[in-house]
Amino acid sequence: MNYPIRIIIVEDHYLFRAGITSVLSSVKDKYDVVGEASTVAEFDALYEKTDADLLLLDIRLPDGNGIDIARKLSEQKSALKILVLSAENDPSTITNLLEAGINGFISKNAPSQELFTAIDYIMEDGDYFGKDISKLIRDIRVAKKSAKEPFTDRENEIIALCSEGLTAKEIAEKMHINVATVNTHKNNIFKKLGINNSVELVIYAIKTGIITL
Repeated sequence: MNYPIRIIIVEDHYLFRAGITSVLSSVKDKYDVVGEASTVAEFDALYEKTDADLLLLDIRLPDGNGIDIARKLSEQKSALKILVLSAENDPSTITNLLEAGINGFISKNAPSQELFTAIDYIMEDGDYFGKDISKLIRDIRVAKKSAKEPFTDRENEIIALCSEGLTAKEIAEKMHINVATVNTHKNNIFKKLGINNSVELVIYAIKTGIITL
């Protein structure tokens, strides 16, 4: 990961936006706030001229919403990572955000350390949803109590490493296999849990209370 991580904040409440900026600026060697916007229009203008790595995004904005921004960036195949700061836990809103291609979301009530954790995890090509995807695999396996098919020894090994919160890259290095193989095993684990992808994994976790926002 290259530091500092360049961050754009889109949030219409000035004091909250200023608070996030202050928190991030307290770790100047890691995080650099390169732009701020309070509306969709302001972000569009800012995005065209600002080189950033990560977008911290509010959902409700005066002239639109964060879902529209996320969907537009996804359609453009933008490399900009998206972390939503949410005060909402409505399943349909979260589903729309996930389908729009966000990389994570955390509550606006989360402590600053969780914000740092989420940013770092996402910039390492992970997904973070209050609990990262890796730990969700373990927790959902426990919640479901059984799978359609038994897990192989290799899948059980990956589940155990997932429970430690390791990324696919870290698991690959530990098991001396490539990242693509790890992701193949993860997809097989999803299927055996009756889940097709990360989006369904998070939605299931929200509905069953594994994730609370």
